[in-house]
Amino acid sequence: MKVIVAEKCGFCHGVRNAISIAEKILVYKEGRENDVYSLGPIIHNKDMVERLAESGLKTVNKVEEIQSGTVLIRSHGAAPEQIAKLKEKGVNIVDATCVLVKRVQHIAEELARDGYKVVIIGDQNHPEVRAVVGCARDAIVIADESDLHKLPENAKLGIVCQTTQSREYFSRMLGAIARGSFSELKVINTLCEEAIKRQESAVQLCKQVGIMFVLGSLESANTRKLAELCKKYNSETFHLQNWNELDKNMLFGKNVAGVTAGASTPEWIIDEFVENLEAFDTGSR
Repeated sequence: MKVIVAEKCGFCHGVRNAISIAEKILVYKEGRENDVYSLGPIIHNKDMVERLAESGLKTVNKVEEIQSGTVLIRSHGAAPEQIAKLKEKGVNIVDATCVLVKRVQHIAEELARDGYKVVIIGDQNHPEVRAVVGCARDAIVIADESDLHKLPENAKLGIVCQTTQSREYFSRMLGAIARGSFSELKVINTLCEEAIKRQESAVQLCKQVGIMFVLGSLESANTRKLAELCKKYNSETFHLQNWNELDKNMLFGKNVAGVTAGASTPEWIIDEFVENLEAFDTGSR
């Protein structure tokens, strides 16, 4: 089977940096008694998290689960309140927050200090968004038009966006907010350009192939966005975590497949999938 891989896919700089930091800490830890924790999954990829767990990285969801040792702040960041609690415990804190996520946090803080009601466009349950919410008092998260009632009337609104969202989504939500009541609207573009390039590359490819595969965790926001965008232009789009999830029956009758992957999908997952796909005979059952 012919397979075309999207020009832009796989690990982004922020994820690559977080994994590199984790691996260095775990190598340094060898032979020592101190535990190494990640406050929440370091990235949204089960395969990578399991590989790091085998090397000694313990993933916890609450600060209260940590008593001592080294704590890695994952790529999605953490709220200031969580950082403060960790400092009180006297643990060693290593910050692997993506620089773009850190930028959103700083912008939210500045907007709040300048008297704006901070509005975050994105998924309120995503760890990046929760961390940004923690940086601005009483911030409001808007996921879609049904959330617009949360906005106060005639207020100074300072708007940022979850980094991995699409331009299309950001602009649509800005338009919806702008049709409402406000005294001032300040918008900061906090979208990740690398995520945008991956989205554009994926959409371009999905239009050229008979079947499209988007590889990555089902929990990964940027991977879900890739799948959502590709599905709009190619109904034969499938979001899979790895080769083991593939139903081979969907391949029969297809000659050309496209493959892209989220920013938290390891290279070995992509390579294995592509190699197996290229070796697959679509003409026999």
